[in-house]
Amino acid sequence: MRWGVVTFPGSNDDHDALHAVGEVLGGDAVSLWHGDRDLKGADCVILPGGFSYGDYLRCGALARFSPVMESIATFARDGGYVIGICNGFQILCEAGLLPGALIANRSLRFICNDVHLRVERTDLPFTCNYTRGQVVRIPVKHGEGCYIADPTTLSELEEQRQVVFRYVDALGEVTAEVNCNGSLHNIAGIVNRQRNVLGMMPHAEHAVERLLGGDDGIHLFRSVMTALSDGYPGQASAVSDR
Repeated sequence: MRWGVVTFPGSNDDHDALHAVGEVLGGDAVSLWHGDRDLKGADCVILPGGFSYGDYLRCGALARFSPVMESIATFARDGGYVIGICNGFQILCEAGLLPGALIANRSLRFICNDVHLRVERTDLPFTCNYTRGQVVRIPVKHGEGCYIADPTTLSELEEQRQVVFRYVDALGEVTAEVNCNGSLHNIAGIVNRQRNVLGMMPHAEHAVERLLGGDDGIHLFRSVMTALSDGYPGQASAVSDR
């Protein structure tokens, strides 16, 4: 399969994402420039972390107007897989491809450390290689990662099972103490209703090699490869996973 990784002015995790899906996973990885509309035949597009356009105005607020985002919006509407990580998550929310918004961490401090996440569902193209309830360790590094949404949207996210990852402790328990940025409902990652667009604050691309601290993140990318090769395998287990 072919992966497309977008580079915006200020992106700093685009090369890490290319390394993860290209060199580590062995996929066909290509760079996508923010000023171009050509997605180069990508089967899955990754919006990486960083500080697109210097985070001026709001994180992701300017990047959402980049020409490439027009193509990504069409790609997503047509069912294409899109992953937004950290700044990429912020951009997807600004672009209206995901609900809610990311604001300053409740501590008002930049955080950079490993966190534990609980996988909430596995009937998705992004998580079919995990097990439901699995606790994984992934790094975070952000100053504006507090996920918020109005009460109605939050209720819909829970009812429609759009929450994919939550911040938990090492035993998988949801507590206020492990909520690193103050996100509502301890939300670390969500999908759209169509289940083909994922946004998450933790950096899965930084957890792909055991030698460098852990490889829990590589299974997210492997899941996409499995979904594309097997025709969305999670659908078959959707009933048992509910």
